[in-house]
Amino acid sequence: MRSDAVIGALLRPGGRAPTVITGSMVRKMQRGAVIVDIAIDQGGCCETIHPTTHARPFYSLHGVVHCGITNLPGVVPRSSTLALTKETLPFILQIADKGCLNAARGNPALMKGINLIDGRLTNPAVAQAFGLVCHAV
Repeated sequence: MRSDAVIGALLRPGGRAPTVITGSMVRKMQRGAVIVDIAIDQGGCCETIHPTTHARPFYSLHGVVHCGITNLPGVVPRSSTLALTKETLPFILQIADKGCLNAARGNPALMKGINLIDGRLTNPAVAQAFGLVCHAV
């Protein structure tokens, strides 16, 4: 396997990120290669990754530089806030106009973002991850 940089950015909503980069694969990478695992907040998608901090973002294992900074958008707070606001504003306007449940019923993407309604778990992925009962909306 030859790679200079690997960016892991997998997401399994409500659950742990799947491991797709094994320790065996990392050991075959060239010395000085870099792995940045953006999925670290969900456990990481690289078997050899562990969370790092902004103060100590890197460590080397098997000659490969690993970066597992949790809350990576925090590195650029203004830019990440502007990007998040731009993407979420349409949903917020729908909720303000129709109310949470009516807005969600009319927008499947918004409905997927709801985990609890009236104290009842409604997200199947979260329910499965924690072995809980999921209630229909």
